[in-house]
Amino acid sequence: MTIAHDERGADGHADAGRTTGQVAVDTSVPCDDLAAVRNRIGEVLHTCDEGFVLDVQLVATELASNACDHADHPRHLLLRREVHPERGPELVVEARDATPHRTPVVGSSSVSPERGNGMTMIETICNAWGVRQEDGGKVVWGRIPIP
Repeated sequence: MTIAHDERGADGHADAGRTTGQVAVDTSVPCDDLAAVRNRIGEVLHTCDEGFVLDVQLVATELASNACDHADHPRHLLLRREVHPERGPELVVEARDATPHRTPVVGSSSVSPERGNGMTMIETICNAWGVRQEDGGKVVWGRIPIP
């Protein structure tokens, strides 16, 4: 589900949340080594539930991979904790890139017919996901509930 501009909270996501100031990962996306992104997330979240860590790694890798496959440099990945007044704590995963006109489509891929399941997985794992335009680029984001 992509959130229309006028339905977003003040932070550009589906609902207004409160950023706790805890940023887990803030890095450039190494398109030639997405395993490094997964490893970094595993290191940072090593004290968390294993299922949660695997979900975060999957969402982050899918968003980063989409940025690598479909968008221009620079590409940037950010993970940060927010607290939503009704849903509770969430980890927001954001992938920024420099291609505002190319947005993800659930269940479809321009790379090959065998691909196109990444956004379906993100839609399943995340409380919400969406796209926002920002300074000549875009941010694709997903909110993962923190157990």
